[in-house]
Amino acid sequence: MPVKIRLQRHGKKGKPFYWIVAADARAKRDGKFLEKLGIYNPNTNPATIELNVDNSVQWLQNGAQPTDTAKAILSYRGVLLKHHLLGGVRKGALTEEQAEEKFTAWLEEKEGKIASKVGGLDKEKAEARAAALKAEKEVNDKRAAEAAAAALPEAAEGEEAEVAATEEAPSVEAEASKEEE
Repeated sequence: MPVKIRLQRHGKKGKPFYWIVAADARAKRDGKFLEKLGIYNPNTNPATIELNVDNSVQWLQNGAQPTDTAKAILSYRGVLLKHHLLGGVRKGALTEEQAEEKFTAWLEEKEGKIASKVGGLDKEKAEARAAALKAEKEVNDKRAAEAAAAALPEAAEGEEAEVAATEEAPSVEAEASKEEE
């Protein structure tokens, strides 16, 4: 029975996530599978990949063929490297300790790269928030200045109207007193 390591789609429309499974090549994409090896969620940044490395290596040693996407995911998580190192152990080129040491060194380096990417993304988000807040403050300050400028002429016009009203009132009174005479 030919076995493939492939992705099985789950999730809702527009928000897919995938199970990484070992399945018979003749089975449907989302159909029966032999073993679930992990999950892959491309909706997060960076994409979330949880994978059982030992079981994946076991399937590769038993002849399972990964699809292109599954192969990229397995490579990203170091499954293909571990499979390669175990091949070297079988041939006698390495000891198991050396192979495990190389694999853990590679994993630490990879985790460092992922952590720096996540840190960079967090920094970019914080900078974007700060820039948005600064732009919003500038807009609010501009609006407040425009409102203050609009309120000053009204107050000045109001004062002129009061002055004009007080000036007109005596003249009206003076005319009224002249008419009485």
